[in-house]
Amino acid sequence: MGQGCAGPPGHIILVVAVAMLLLCSSVARLPLAVTAARLSSSNPTRLGGFLFAALPSSSPLRAFCPRARPSPATCPAYFSSSSTAMADVNPLLLDDFDFPPFDRVEPRHVRPGMRELLTRLEGELEELEKGVEPTWGKLVEPLERITDRLEVIWGMVQHLKAVKDSDDLRAAVEEVQPDKVKFQLRLGQSKPIYEAFKAIRNSSDWESLSDARKRIVEEQIKEAVLSGVALEGEQREKFNQIQQELEKLSQKFSENVLDATKKFEKLITDKKEIEGLPATALGLAAQTAVSKGHENATAENGPWVITLDAPSYMPVMQHARNRALREEVYRAYLVRASSGELDNTNIISQILKLRLEKAKLLGYKNYAEVSMAQKMATVERVEELLEKLRAASWDHAVKDMEDLKTFAKESGSPEANDLTHWDLTFWSERLRESKYDINEEELRPYFALPKVMDGLFTLANKLFGVNVEHADGLAPVWHSDVKFYCVKDASNVPVAYFYFDPYSRPSEKRGGAWMDVVFSRSRVLARNGLPVRLPVAHMVCNQTPPVGDKPSLMTFREVETVFHEFGHALQHMLTRQDEGFVAGIRGVEWDAVELPSQFMENWCYHKDTLLSIAKHYETDETLPEEIYTKLVAAKNFRAGTFSLRQLRFASVDMELHTTYDPSGSQSIYDVDRRVAERTQVLAPLPEDRFLCGFSHIFAGGYAAGYYSYKWAEVLSADAFSAFEDAGLDNEKAIQETGRRFRDTVLALGGGKSPLEVFVAFRGREPSPEPLLRHNGLLPVAA
Repeated sequence: MGQGCAGPPGHIILVVAVAMLLLCSSVARLPLAVTAARLSSSNPTRLGGFLFAALPSSSPLRAFCPRARPSPATCPAYFSSSSTAMADVNPLLLDDFDFPPFDRVEPRHVRPGMRELLTRLEGELEELEKGVEPTWGKLVEPLERITDRLEVIWGMVQHLKAVKDSDDLRAAVEEVQPDKVKFQLRLGQSKPIYEAFKAIRNSSDWESLSDARKRIVEEQIKEAVLSGVALEGEQREKFNQIQQELEKLSQKFSENVLDATKKFEKLITDKKEIEGLPATALGLAAQTAVSKGHENATAENGPWVITLDAPSYMPVMQHARNRALREEVYRAYLVRASSGELDNTNIISQILKLRLEKAKLLGYKNYAEVSMAQKMATVERVEELLEKLRAASWDHAVKDMEDLKTFAKESGSPEANDLTHWDLTFWSERLRESKYDINEEELRPYFALPKVMDGLFTLANKLFGVNVEHADGLAPVWHSDVKFYCVKDASNVPVAYFYFDPYSRPSEKRGGAWMDVVFSRSRVLARNGLPVRLPVAHMVCNQTPPVGDKPSLMTFREVETVFHEFGHALQHMLTRQDEGFVAGIRGVEWDAVELPSQFMENWCYHKDTLLSIAKHYETDETLPEEIYTKLVAAKNFRAGTFSLRQLRFASVDMELHTTYDPSGSQSIYDVDRRVAERTQVLAPLPEDRFLCGFSHIFAGGYAAGYYSYKWAEVLSADAFSAFEDAGLDNEKAIQETGRRFRDTVLALGGGKSPLEVFVAFRGREPSPEPLLRHNGLLPVAA
């Protein structure tokens, strides 16, 4: 049945294990609210073939418009909103559009549109099965068309649910979701398709296939097995019931987190209660108050409304002098979705039971083994990696806590002898300001979103030879905040497009930041006489929106987040792989997919890059060089603490999906507390329910995969070190290295294994040394 559940080659395991043994990996600088959804949608979905039931929106269709504004004949869907002839056509059933009609899709379209679409696809699948042959033209190409159509249309619906949620849309999705899952299972368990792929694998023509096509065939065989193709009778029926229920539970989990986040509002009328909050936070709180009916609210005089949305929550934890306010907001955040109608506790238990049952039906001991079947790592290697990293990080984290207590005492703080969870972020910020003379809020005026994006696009041009241009009006969008861009090559020819939805909208948009696929590059789905269909992506963030007449003024963390998501988008958009199933991020092993995103974050600390974007929004003054130097010095501040924090997430994820018995006497919180004893210097509160908001593993694609961030950091740090070796001040060398990165990491997609791709770029296998150096750990390791 093709390649089995092999782990990564021994050499890469050794490299990563050595890296983790030597010392902690890089700091995860974003709060959980931000990181928890980076890819859960995120995330770099790897829709490799006909099993994509558990994955979020993604994939291909037809995407190309000329550089000039399109005519109605070129982009009919875009113009159909003003067309009488098309007025009554369900936008989910349009067959001929260049960009999805996001502006036309309403909840009322979902039920009839999806049901009609599924009926049509069912007919196409039956035709394919009747005439299937073990050839590319009679098997893979028609299969790509079927899967693409469903992925694009359902992806449109799921995307709108993530960014424009409503009760009506939820109800519609809940009603049609079982039908959608039923079709996916029918497709994934198709014996004729499965046998045809095996016939290709066993044919005399196998060796003549390209690497990309071999990868597609082997992945399709593997995914068919994981989709239950070998199950019969009651076992298959049970498997299908589990898949239906898992998708339903995952959806409900995500909705509960969003609703619980929206539910909390803290109205403040006394200015003394919000002392310490910076002007941007006060402006946002007043703006939120206005939206809640307090028409005369101002940043200066209030009233102010605090929420659990990241742009509101984080400034309170970092800057509010009012300890009681910090405690109230912290506790509210900690127990999101853990009580009442929004309680995710039972949902988590059900998810874990069903995942374990599914794994056993497929012949695996636990769900982690199922997860690892399509990753580079193995369960044993991950557990070894996490323990070595934990042991190496512990002493650093202990010292971090001691430094914090000492600083609080020296500052004369009455809480110095009793520092607890709602104090740590506040005092960490004060210590960072004292140690490095950096005030993050004072840096905001230097990071206006338009200037940051201009600098990011200038970097993309320098490294990869592409131009990013505004293309607003070319494609319909779902909100007025959304920007649309065209990516062109050096010859001014479009190679990709992307949407960017930057701002927090707590009432309708789920938290976090993510990139996802709209269309994938595809030879099969080319149209308008073009050789390929061009890729389209969307990037979604939840950063601080503009307040008053000011642009969105970003924290440095928000800048890093935009660079991160753009890295994912670049791998999707700059692929040169024409086979849709492995183009861009599709088909890339999940624990390698963070390479380009984490690679791009490094450029936030590159002097020329940072100073090119850090311009005061009022005076256009460049960020003083001495502040840049301090930012670099502060990069690894509290590295041990942040490393342990991420290890807690990764370790509890692995334990829940390996040794935990969901039917046993222990609760999920017992597991978390036990893991926290090994990964947290300050024990969590008894009422800690962070698991109820852990969207990565219960509503995204990271179940038994959260470790992937660390695994990929070895690759991303080493990739950036190639530019350091070339000379970061050597423009010509940077450009040459950037083109090589584009021609390998960004171009090859899932058509080659991640290790092969890395070696093609770097000329050798990965080394842990750059990761250790970037984290300031080489002297300790030595």
